[in-house]
Order: sequence, then C-alpha cells, then structure tokens
Amino acid sequence: MQPAEKRETGADGSISLLALAVGARARIAEPLAGVPIPRRLADLGFVPGTELQIVRRAPFGDPIELELRGYRLCLRAEQVEALRVLPA
Repeated sequence: MQPAEKRETGADGSISLLALAVGARARIAEPLAGVPIPRRLADLGFVPGTELQIVRRAPFGDPIELELRGYRLCLRAEQVEALRVLPA
C-alpha cells in the first residue's frame, strides 16, 4: 500500500507524480506550501504547467522513465517524490 501522501489529492486536484500509472499524462502542478521544486528539477524543465508522461518503471518501481519537453530521462523516486501533478 502506498503512503498517504502519495494517494492524497490536493485542493487543486493534484496528486503525487509517483501515483501516476505508466502511460499516464499529466501537468506539473504548483508545489504544496513550504515544499519547493528542487532546483535541479526546475533546471531540467520540471516547472508548473509542463506536460509530462510516465514512460516506464523499473521492475521494483524505481527508477522511473519520464518524457517531458521532447526528451526522456530516468529519475529515482526520491528525486521526484515532492512533485505534484494534475492528471490529464
């Protein structure tokens, strides 16, 4: 079972990026109060309003391959756990 923070829906309808299924598309939501988007992720294009897709997950769920802004990258779950998204 997933931790509560991964299943909860925010006031704006956002969910944790980690809660998205493979193949699902979403837009990055504004972060929760007091939880900024890490600078490295922002530099890679993880900013509010950016559309992304979960391409695939490793067998045990980590790392995750994401596609956004025309490129793909793999990130560990701990690197993206603070990101919230609005499912498409």
